[in-house]
Amino acid sequence: MSSHLNLYTELPAFIERSGLEVNGLVMLQKGRPVLEWYREPYRRGVPQLLYSLSKSFASIAVGIACDQGRLKLDDTVLSFFPDKRPDEITPRLSAMRIRHLLSMTAGHEQDIYPIIVSQQDWASTFLAQPVEKEPGTHYRYSTMSTYMLSAIVERVSGMNLVDFLMPTLFEPLGIARPVWETCPLGVTAGGMGLSLSTEDVAKFGQMLLEGGAYNGKRIVSAEYVALASTEQSDNRVGVSPQRIDSRQGYGFQFHLCRFRAYRGDGSFGQLCLVSPKHDLVVAANCAFPSMGKLQPLLHRIFELSGEKTELPFQMDRMYRLDDNPAELHAVTFCAAPDGFDLTMEYGGKEARSEVLPFAYDRSVETQGVFVKDLMLHRQRVITSIETIPGDATAVRLTLRYIETPYVVTYTVQAVEEQIRLNFAINVSFGFKSYEISGHA
Repeated sequence: MSSHLNLYTELPAFIERSGLEVNGLVMLQKGRPVLEWYREPYRRGVPQLLYSLSKSFASIAVGIACDQGRLKLDDTVLSFFPDKRPDEITPRLSAMRIRHLLSMTAGHEQDIYPIIVSQQDWASTFLAQPVEKEPGTHYRYSTMSTYMLSAIVERVSGMNLVDFLMPTLFEPLGIARPVWETCPLGVTAGGMGLSLSTEDVAKFGQMLLEGGAYNGKRIVSAEYVALASTEQSDNRVGVSPQRIDSRQGYGFQFHLCRFRAYRGDGSFGQLCLVSPKHDLVVAANCAFPSMGKLQPLLHRIFELSGEKTELPFQMDRMYRLDDNPAELHAVTFCAAPDGFDLTMEYGGKEARSEVLPFAYDRSVETQGVFVKDLMLHRQRVITSIETIPGDATAVRLTLRYIETPYVVTYTVQAVEEQIRLNFAINVSFGFKSYEISGHA
């Protein structure tokens, strides 16, 4: 990895060339600064509003409170608010636990943020909302869930969240007392409103990279950091395939990325990226008009780290497939400069060969043959590839036929010298899935 240290200095040129609205960026590798860059008039030492990156700091506050024995992840949310319980307590509300708030699986189906911030008492309003899903089963990103975590830590500690974190987090990291906005009743907002300088965010990332320690001092347990940075809920539904690093699962107030990296992020591109594999921390403050612009920055960082998606099966080898409803007889993966070409050989009455390109770092629009209503047609299709967290033997290929509702996924798993191919389609008048083996 040391060979990549000098490459990171090329990142500002990439930012300028790509028109990315990055205002400040700090990179640490092996605990040492490898890049610190600011766009005028932004500069070192000026606190930046972190928006939802605040959530990751609130998560660590929960971890510290757990380590101190003040609470447990399986404590129920209601148990901390006897004075704010709604008149009707449903079984799902009773089942809601701290870990559900952390993993964004509290059970709310809709965005409850507008309702709650319009009221004076946010906690009471939160507890009064319908809980449509069983807690722990449905991912719904919720700033108000993080607010409840902040309120819980304040209740069990008897302190404002910033007061609680000064001796336990901020002072050990050499961070001056920050501003953190509050609700109308004075409870720290938790899921938003924290302001820190870019270099202070990098210190926070370094603490995470070191498993919860900083300069030899334990901040939060390694066990909690491990939980926070591994998949606790599935955030993939409804996320564009182009945002591949937002489709890798969700931890405890952290988004998981490719290559086992993870990040906290906030509106307009606030970032704290931690990549243990590369011994790398990246902190950035941006003014992106949409969060979609974060993906090119992440692509470039990983590219400079020497990464690309690794396929678990061999290139340029034909795999002959078992009988299947689609009459797909064979597939071949042929290496390309930035990905691979998938050749698909079909038999039957309409025998044909089709080649679809896939890129490791982006979606590709191309032409493909697929059914419309009565028959096969050449039509536009967008291809993408993503890894499967926790399974280094498989990748998922997605084909979106944008002239129809059809979305096809092929999950391809390497099994020794063979492959296992799972086909699924979102809607269909015929078969919707099948699973077959392929032999070289």
